Amino acid sequence: MRAGREDVADVIVVGAGPAGASTAHWCATAGLDVLLLEKAAFPRDKVCGDGLTPRAVAELARMGVGTQAEDGWIRNEGLRVVAGGRSWELPWPDLASYPGYGMARARMTLDQRLAQHAQAGGAKLLERTKVTGPLLDERSGRVVGVVAQPLDTRGRAEGAPVQFRAPVVVAADGVSSRFATALGITRRDDRPLGTAVRTYFRTQTSAGSTTRHEDPWMESHLELWDGAPGGSTLLPGYGWIFALGDGTANVGLGAVSSTPARQSAGGHDYRALLDTWVRNTPAEWGFTAENQVGPVRGAALPMGFNRSPLYSGGAVLVGDSAGMVSPFNGEGIAYALQAGRVAADAIAQARTRTTDDARERTLGTYADRMRADLGGYYTLGRAFVRLIEHPHVMRACVRYGLPRPVVMRFVLKLLSDCYEPRGGDWVDRVIAGLTRVVPAA
Repeated sequence: MRAGREDVADVIVVGAGPAGASTAHWCATAGLDVLLLEKAAFPRDKVCGDGLTPRAVAELARMGVGTQAEDGWIRNEGLRVVAGGRSWELPWPDLASYPGYGMARARMTLDQRLAQHAQAGGAKLLERTKVTGPLLDERSGRVVGVVAQPLDTRGRAEGAPVQFRAPVVVAADGVSSRFATALGITRRDDRPLGTAVRTYFRTQTSAGSTTRHEDPWMESHLELWDGAPGGSTLLPGYGWIFALGDGTANVGLGAVSSTPARQSAGGHDYRALLDTWVRNTPAEWGFTAENQVGPVRGAALPMGFNRSPLYSGGAVLVGDSAGMVSPFNGEGIAYALQAGRVAADAIAQARTRTTDDARERTLGTYADRMRADLGGYYTLGRAFVRLIEHPHVMRACVRYGLPRPVVMRFVLKLLSDCYEPRGGDWVDRVIAGLTRVVPAA
C-alpha cells in the first residue's frame, strides 16, 4: 500500500489502540478487507494504568491473543484495597463468564501486540498516517472514507494528503476523537469525566530488597487526599500500584467528577497529588526520583457513553471515542475490546444485506447492543460518582463498608463489572437486576 494512492477497503479503522485493533481483528476474521490507520509508529505509549480486569482477559481469549508469561504478561489474583491504615485482599471472582484472574501489560507493548494480532488476521496496518477528517458523499452527506496525511519519522507532514474510501469508517481515535468531532458528534456535558496521571518506577533495587513489580495483587488506595494524609479534602478517586513483572510498576492515581464542569471547578493539581502520595510511600518500595522511569503523564477518561450517537451515516464510534470508560473504576480496555467485537459483527452482517435501508438498520444494531449490555451499568456508575463526590460519603464507606466481607464482595463485583449477567449467586443476581431496572445510559 503506497502513500498517495487511493485504496478501497470494506472498512477503515481510525486508530490502532485496543478498540481499533479489536475492530480490525474481528472484521478481518469475518473476511472483510480492513484498513487500519495509526498516526504514530509502534511501539508507542499511551497513558493508562496498564491493568486488565478479568472482563478484559476474557475478550483477549475470544480474540485468540496469547497471554503466556514468557511473552511479557503477568497475572494478578485480585485487588488489594488499602484504606484507613488497613488492607484487604479480594480475589477476583471465579465465574463462568470471566476467568478468575486479571493481567497487566504496559500499553507501550500491549497496543503493538494487539495491532500485530489484527495484522496476522488479515488487516492492513498503515502507521504514521494521520486522519485529518472524514470523506463525505456530496449528495447524501454519508461518510464514505477518510482524508489522511502521511507523516515522517518526526511526526511532520510528508507529501500530499491522500483519500481512502470505504462504506464504513470506525472512529477509534481516542478521547479527543477529531474524526467524530468533525462530524459534529461532540462530547456530552452530563456524563462523568475522569483524570488519571501515572508514571513508572523500577521497584527492585540494586540490593534486591523489594519486588513490588511481581506483586500478585493489583493495589488500590482508596483514600486520596488533596494534601497530606487526613488533609483538607477526600477526593472521589484512588491511587494504584500495578505490578508489570518486568522490574517496574505502574504507579498513578485517578479522580472522577460527575460532570466536566464540576471537575473544572475543583481545580486540583493531580501531578502534585501524585508526587505527594509517592513521597509518603514506604522507602523499601523504591518509589524515588532515581528509580522513576519516564515522566508523569496525564489523560482524560471519557465515561458512560459521553459521545453519541454510537453509529450515524457510515461512522461507528468505539472505545474512548464513544466515552466507554467505566464510571466505577476508570477501566476502558475491556469495553474497547468488546466494542470492537460487537461493531465488527454489525459491519459484517450489514455486508450481507441487499438494500441500503437494511444495511443501515443492521449497522444501527451495534449501538443497540452496546447500550443493552452497558447502558444500565453506566447509569448506576453515574449515580455512584455523584455519591462519592461527597467526602462524608467516602469516609462512611471506608469506615463502615470495608471491614464487612459481604459488602466488599458486592463492591468488588460491582466496581470491576465482574459478575454473572445471568444466574450466579445472589450478588450477581442483585447487580444484574439493578442494571436492568435503571434507565440505560
